[in-house]
Amino acid sequence: MNLFRPQPKAAPRRFADGDRLEIERCAVRLKVDGRARRVSLRVDRAKSEIVAIAPNQRRLTEAVAFAHEKAGWMSLQLAALPGRQVIEPGGVLKIWGKAYRLEVGPGRARMTEDALIAPDDANWSLKILRLVKHRALEILTERTAHHAGRLGRPMPSVAVADPKARWGSCRPARPGAPAAIRYSWRLVLAPAAVADYVVAHECAHLVEANHGPRFWALCETLIGDPTPHRAWLRSHAAQLHAISA
Repeated sequence: MNLFRPQPKAAPRRFADGDRLEIERCAVRLKVDGRARRVSLRVDRAKSEIVAIAPNQRRLTEAVAFAHEKAGWMSLQLAALPGRQVIEPGGVLKIWGKAYRLEVGPGRARMTEDALIAPDDANWSLKILRLVKHRALEILTERTAHHAGRLGRPMPSVAVADPKARWGSCRPARPGAPAAIRYSWRLVLAPAAVADYVVAHECAHLVEANHGPRFWALCETLIGDPTPHRAWLRSHAAQLHAISA
C-alpha cells in the first residue's frame, strides 16, 4: 500500500486590476486597459511606481511575468526618480513662479512679499504647508474666475486637495448642483503658465465634458498651444510630488 499521496498543486494566483505588488524591491501596480494591444510597463513618476498594463483581466498574469523579466529595467527607472524634498528652514519654494524663502520667526505663520514664516516649533513645516495651500486656493480660484468668465460660464466652486493621479478634475453643473472644480495644490509649485493651463483645461470642461476637438479648441482659445505645458507636467510630476512637510 502506498502511504504517500501526491499533494495537489496550488492554484495559480489570480490578479485583479489595481493590485499592488513588490517585485525585486520595486513597487508595481497592475492595470487593465481595454485600449492596450499588448502587455507593457510604464513609470508612474507621481507615485514612484511601475504600472504593469494588460489589455484584459486574463492577461494580468502575463503582465506580472513581464515585470519579473524586466526587474532590472524597473530598478533603474525608479532609482532615477527624484528623492523626497522636505520643506525646511533656509529652503526656497517657488509659488506661481516667484521664489519665497522659508524662515523661522515669532508670531503666527504668515506669508510676506518674499518669504513664508512660521514659529519655531514641532509643527513648523505643517504651518508652512498650510500657507502654501491657502495661497494655492486663492490663486487657483482667481484664475478659475478669469477663465470661466471668458467662457461665459458661472463661477464653479473651487477646492484644493492632494491627488496623486490628477492635477485637476471638473464636475459640470447639473440640476440642483453647481459646477465644481478640484485642483492639486501642488500646481502652484509649477511655472505659472503651466498651472494656468490646468485651470483653463478644467474650465473648458464646464462647456465640453470630454476631450474631443471642440474641447481642445476651447483650451487653445484660453491659453494657446497646450502641448508644452502638458509635456512639462509629464516631465516634472515626480519633482512636484516629492515635496513634503
